[in-house]
Amino acid sequence: MPEISGSTGRTPETHVIDFRAAEQLLAARDPRGAVKLLDPVVAAHPENTAARLLRARAFFAAAQLRPAELEFTIVLEREPDNAFAHFALARTYERQGRHDQARRHFRLAAALDPKPEFLQAARFDA
Repeated sequence: MPEISGSTGRTPETHVIDFRAAEQLLAARDPRGAVKLLDPVVAAHPENTAARLLRARAFFAAAQLRPAELEFTIVLEREPDNAFAHFALARTYERQGRHDQARRHFRLAAALDPKPEFLQAARFDA
């Protein structure tokens, strides 16, 4: 019999399926549906950075900026060199009107990964 996680009756395999389905929902522009699938995954596996990052992206897409900020921050505590997480946190701050904090994370993202999108957002010339 497969191992059951917590009281949800979900197996680790079910969490993988839910994670993949959440990716599809986010791609199909259903971020709230993605969050619903990811909540039990993150609850069962709070150390899973990929699930937290996907949930942060879903929160951001659903304009739930405070939860997005929290999740991106947790990801960065665990992976301080994650350029995408810095960039996404910066976008979150930008949407909240917190421009100084956004600039800092845009610049960190560009320093970690000098891809054109990150460099443009960093505005090193400004």
